[in-house]
This record gives sequence, structure tokens and C-alpha cells, in this order.
Amino acid sequence: MKVLQIVDCLGMGGAETWLMEVLRLWTKSGRAQMDFLLTSGNKGIFDDEAKTLGSDLYYVKYGKKSLAQFRREFRQILKNGDYTAVHDHQDYASGWHFLLGAGALPPVRVTHVHNPSYQIHNNYGVSASRRLTARLGKFFVSRFATHIAGTSRQMISEYGLDAAAFKHIPSAALHCGFDPARFAGDQPSAYASVRSEFGWSPEAKVILFAGRIDQSADPNHPQNHKNSAFAVDVGIESARLDSTVCMLLAGQPNGATIILEDRIQSAGLTNQIRFIGIRHDIDRLMLGCDALLFPSRGEGLGMVAVEAQAAGLPVLASEAVPKECVVSSDLVTFLPLNGDAKAWSTELIRLLKQPRDAGGGNEAVTNSPFALNHSAEAMFKLYSGRSFA
Repeated sequence: MKVLQIVDCLGMGGAETWLMEVLRLWTKSGRAQMDFLLTSGNKGIFDDEAKTLGSDLYYVKYGKKSLAQFRREFRQILKNGDYTAVHDHQDYASGWHFLLGAGALPPVRVTHVHNPSYQIHNNYGVSASRRLTARLGKFFVSRFATHIAGTSRQMISEYGLDAAAFKHIPSAALHCGFDPARFAGDQPSAYASVRSEFGWSPEAKVILFAGRIDQSADPNHPQNHKNSAFAVDVGIESARLDSTVCMLLAGQPNGATIILEDRIQSAGLTNQIRFIGIRHDIDRLMLGCDALLFPSRGEGLGMVAVEAQAAGLPVLASEAVPKECVVSSDLVTFLPLNGDAKAWSTELIRLLKQPRDAGGGNEAVTNSPFALNHSAEAMFKLYSGRSFA
């Protein structure tokens, strides 16, 4: 079986990380080959590994000025590739891709929506022409896609892909998967090492925030996604309520980070609240912290919350995060986005004091659709043209 995945680039995004996990798994078993069409035309962090694992990578820029070239090269790739399926991860744009490949498309054509719908609506709502482009792309999905997938069932509804025009197309949640065993480490050792790394006392209660740092330090900025400025406000309020509280914010720093660090310094909490940049030991951090703060304005699913549950880490999430992220109901608490920082910090401090059951959380995720082997099996059924619900 050969499958062509269509993504922007092989960066560190949730979808790309998931696809690389599946690629590693299938390369070992020889079950299927995955190639990648990269519509940004840019190289990504996983390119070399994907090539080593046997994937062909095609850098074909998709955009208004390059449609003719994209059509020509895309059709050539499809004709030469003898693919069983094409899996497009670019929401409404997938409809345009399928239109441009019409006549050369494989029998299975999947449109997959990943990102929170409010972001997409903001992006497409900039101008009348972009709104028209989105509407037409959505129409072409109804004409060319054979399956519709979402990181959550909620996303499919929010994108309007369960409307009457799409009733003839099978649709279901296809969750990104990961190996829960990564989060089944030595929790007491991780607990000690995290506090040692940052010079905190063994009694410190540590909040973890993990995700992209928003471009604006204004909590009300319409393009803010992860709500990192609000997270800092909650961290400051929590540390004021309990002097043992510390906080780590993992994610790519940007211009807003400097402003937020100034707020932390003004609160006298520079030692207790730290921006730590991109980390490759998120499993250790989750095992070594006491709660995950996840106040996003919207999520396709919220895989970081599922990873936290695999580490037995309590999660405080916003009600904008799909409830489908819950594997263990004892570990996830939701609060409304309109709550103030004090209300969030009060609940967070309660969670920080909960006893940990890392093993129980990990077992629950291992038996869930988020486990890599279950997620990959659902993908294989999908590419075989079978039900994947």
C-alpha cells in the first residue's frame, strides 16, 4: 500500500509528529509506504528522517500564483506514484487540491481537519476573496473526498463537514496517536530531577504549560490560540496564593515572551516562573510536574492533554478544548474561558495537591484510540476503504 500525505511541511506540528510516528511503525513492519507532498515548498525538521525511512518527499508550492505549476506537478506525482490513497491535512484547501488532481486521483481521498475552527474562520475571513476561496474549497471537498476525518468529531461539526451536502461521505474522528510507553517512566526520579534542574526545593509544586507561545502578550488578541498570556497571569496569581508554586512554560519564544517575562519580573517571580523554550523531554517534564495548565481558546483535540494523562498528570483545561481529549475523567477538569485568573489559580492549586497515579493514567491511554498502534490501525482501515469509526 502506498499513501501520499499532503501537509505544509514536516515541522514539529501535532499532525506531522503523528505521521512520523506512524511512518516509523510501518517502516518496521513493512505494512505501507508513506510519501509526502509539502505545499509550502519548504524543508522541515523531519525531512531527512522521512527519506531515510523510505519516503519520497515532493516540494511543490501551493498558492494563488503557482496554481498551474502545482496542478502539473501534483498530477505527475499521482500518475507516477500508483497510490492507494491521498490523505490531505489542509482543511478546505484539500478540496482545491483534489480538483486540481481530478482524473489522476487514487480511489481513497481523505480530507482531514486538525486546527481549531475559529483560527480557520479568522484566516479565511480576512477578505471577500479568501472567504469565497474557502467556500469553494469546501464545495470541492463534497465532490471529491471519499472520507472526512477530524482530530475530533467536534472539529468535523465546527467545519460544517457533517451538513447535508456531506452526508454521502463517511466521516469520523481519527485521533493522532503516540506511544504511551514514553510517559511510563520513573515518576519520583523525574519529580526530583525537574526540581534540581531549576534550583527549586523538593516541596515545590510545579505547573507545566506546553505549547506555542502566542505572538501577542495581550490575552484578548483575536489570533491568540494557546492563551499563553492568560497562562502567565494564572501562574502569577497561583504563586501569590501559594509561595511553593512554580511554573514552566515550554514553547518557542518570540517577541511576546519578553513582555511576559517583564510581567513576571514585576511580580517578583522571576525564579519561580520560567520560559524554557522548545523541549525534547516533555515526557520527563510531565512526569516531574504536578499539573498541566491548558487554557486554549480552541483545539482540534488537544493532544498535550492526552499525553499528560498518560503521565498521570492532572489537567486544567478550558471548555473550548474538545471533551474527546478525556481518557481518564479523574485527571481532567474544565473551566470556562471567561473565568478570571484567580478562579483558575484556586482550582489549579487544588489539583497541584492531588495524589498522582501515573500507572493508572498510562494504562487508560494505552487502551484508548490515542495509542499509536490503535491510531495506525484506524488509518490502515481508512486507506483500505473500510470503516474507520
